[in-house]
Amino acid sequence: MTLTLILFYAFIAVVSVQIIYYLSFLFSFGIKHAETRIKKHIPISIIICAKNEAENLKKNIPLILNQNYSNFEIVLVNDSSSDDSLEIMEEFASNYNSIKLVNVKVSEAFWGNKKYALTLGIKASKHEFLVFTDADCKPNSNEWLAHLSSHFSNEKSIVLGYGAYAKKKFSLLNKLIRFETVMTALQYFSYANMKSPYMGVGRNMAYKKDLFFNNCGFSSHMSIKSGDDDLFINEVSNPSNTAICFTKESFTISEPKTSFKAWVLQKRRHISTAKHYKSKHKILLGLFYMTQLLFWILGIVLCFIGFSWLWVTILIILRFIIQWFCFGFSAQKLKESDLIFWMPILEILLVTSQLSIFIINLISKPKHWK
Repeated sequence: MTLTLILFYAFIAVVSVQIIYYLSFLFSFGIKHAETRIKKHIPISIIICAKNEAENLKKNIPLILNQNYSNFEIVLVNDSSSDDSLEIMEEFASNYNSIKLVNVKVSEAFWGNKKYALTLGIKASKHEFLVFTDADCKPNSNEWLAHLSSHFSNEKSIVLGYGAYAKKKFSLLNKLIRFETVMTALQYFSYANMKSPYMGVGRNMAYKKDLFFNNCGFSSHMSIKSGDDDLFINEVSNPSNTAICFTKESFTISEPKTSFKAWVLQKRRHISTAKHYKSKHKILLGLFYMTQLLFWILGIVLCFIGFSWLWVTILIILRFIIQWFCFGFSAQKLKESDLIFWMPILEILLVTSQLSIFIINLISKPKHWK
């Protein structure tokens, strides 16, 4: 058997895995309808941990205070900020009885560890149901809290939401950041929908306080700088306790990074936690990424050498049609339809970026969360 034939058979296997993955895992979310079921307002504690976020706090706390919700508090956690964040928080706390302030001072043992600051915020909260977002996030509507909290029930103690990034015109980096965000959401929503939840994003998620303390909080991964969201959810979620919420009213919107270097630094922290996931999730996510990478490598090589170009072209088109179908439905649900046309370019940029970040992380570990 010639090397070229081996490459062709490998390409068939790669395309088959990609198609199976899209039609089994990702299609399940693509066809799911967003549920709107506003219930009686249960008491909620919103936890916001901030480090050097003075301007974002000024802009976004009023939007959270303006939520159309009858029973909630905001716990503002100042994580040893060096700017005016503490002063801004103190001003809000003095003007609103519903705001509680937790000031985390520099600690040698926990310096730069967001999990320590979050733990103090959770301990200070007075309600059983906790909602998490970041200081640089704004709710997409004044019904954000109502939509997210409505998915709690006797069975559901975790709610996963969507944390979008603001759109910027004429920016390829912005499209890449939003594409990566949609692909990540597409996967964690799909896995949760298929009773195998594995992560959430701290920009927009919720869980019950007793779930946190029954798990001893972040203790099993406190030494890892990131992972307060995905590692915790990977540890405590199960097939029956996790709900997903993706109505447009429930989104949060964050300002994206404006330089490629800053985005890479952010992704280095995020990617570094994946190796600590449960084995089944590492295998499934790793297989998806490897077949994505090999699809482009093998496809380009086979097209370049002109081997069986008709069948190679058919396989490439078939895979793209199924991918567009699944991604298109999901992008529309998440109000990111403008990315559909750019998908092939964005995918190859994302795959190569992720490979580069993985290699960089092998050489040196990412540092503190900010």
